[in-house]
Amino acid sequence: MKTRDKIVHAALELFNEHGERNITTNHIAAHIEISPGNLYYHFRNKQEIVRDIFTLYSEELIERFTPIQGQQESLVMLKHYLDSIFTLMWKYRFFYANLPEILQRDNKLHDDYILVQEKLQINLINIMRAFVELELLTVEDEEMKSLVTTLHLIACSWLAYQSAMSPDSKITEQVVSQGMLQMINVVKPRATELGMEQLLLLEDGVKAIHA
Repeated sequence: MKTRDKIVHAALELFNEHGERNITTNHIAAHIEISPGNLYYHFRNKQEIVRDIFTLYSEELIERFTPIQGQQESLVMLKHYLDSIFTLMWKYRFFYANLPEILQRDNKLHDDYILVQEKLQINLINIMRAFVELELLTVEDEEMKSLVTTLHLIACSWLAYQSAMSPDSKITEQVVSQGMLQMINVVKPRATELGMEQLLLLEDGVKAIHA
């Protein structure tokens, strides 16, 4: 792995473990046993590292939430998207936990974030329409954007909400899974009989794995 990539991955690990605001470039350099000067050869400051992590996150986000093409079993599709939510929230948990603060201090990153989220919302609406066509959900077209926005809001703010409610608690996989269960609960009232069966299977799977 190239030094630049090592720096980014080390920063992600440390930010997740200790919080981004508590980690300096010196911490990152020491973690991978390079000099601060070597780190500054690749990145002028910590904010540039955060931007690189955001690039990795946004690429994975759009890839995971690009509507699946071709015939797929509906339960497989639901599980894929639910697993993607968990993976992203856990892998980039520092970003979800401190999103407003991170964006407020970097206008360019904030602009990039908005562009990515606009693209994501289009994909999410198309995914939701696919579930309606599969007769898993009953959602009128004019309600689609509102439902997607609610789910998106839970995903983006869940970890920050948990941190605010329990400031001394540590973000764990179980905390992330609780956010997933909250999203399932939001969708349940829109589910058809078939959709409810599959949502309950997914719910049981989340509870069993992350209990």
